[in-house]
Amino acid sequence: MDSMISSPAARQFLQGAKDGLPFHIVIWPFAAIFGAIATQAGLNVVEVMGFSILVIAGSAQLAALQLMTENAPTVIVLATALAVNLRMGMYSASITPHLGKASLLTRAFAAYMLYDQPYALSTIKFEKEPDMNLSEKLGYFFGTAIPIGVAWYALTLIGALLGERIPSDIGVDFAVPITFLAVVAPMLKTLAHMASALTSVVLVLVLSFMPYGTGLLVAACVALVVGAQIEVWMEKRKDAA
Repeated sequence: MDSMISSPAARQFLQGAKDGLPFHIVIWPFAAIFGAIATQAGLNVVEVMGFSILVIAGSAQLAALQLMTENAPTVIVLATALAVNLRMGMYSASITPHLGKASLLTRAFAAYMLYDQPYALSTIKFEKEPDMNLSEKLGYFFGTAIPIGVAWYALTLIGALLGERIPSDIGVDFAVPITFLAVVAPMLKTLAHMASALTSVVLVLVLSFMPYGTGLLVAACVALVVGAQIEVWMEKRKDAA
């Protein structure tokens, strides 16, 4: 047992779990409130847990749940959830150079566990320590992802079981924006990143009048285009220099 804990990968796993501890401050109440809101909206415990385990993305789950309670068309619910989670595709492309040589099953599990917090912590860690080998990188990534994921499942279940005994208006609306600020802020390193973020914020506010949150879909698409175009422009400037 001691030799397992003293292995580099195990040490990185423990370090990842430690680095992820601050996120539990918002994950725990956020997950419990989601479970309570979902049951109050008419979902049973099995449906709530299936929602959390299959989607494992709080912001998309809340957006979809809100639209479902508003009787939005199914296509709008799905499109909104996909738009909110569109960033996962970019996360995957970004982290593939670090984890892409793992086995198929390991990559599949990493893809499932690839959400905001482990992505942010892992990319920062890998940039600071470029000499980490694959097993160490996997150890750190799963060390950040697994404890947060387990906490999300557990607190969602508790919220779903307690249902209406947990008030849904106890003021944890801050959880989503605070979490995203903590995740996104360290990654705004280039002009393209900042322009894309600013575009999305401005358009979400301007298009807030659109029904069923469809303004979010438009904002996400435009922000991606803006960021991509600025990247192209910056590459052309480099080539011309």
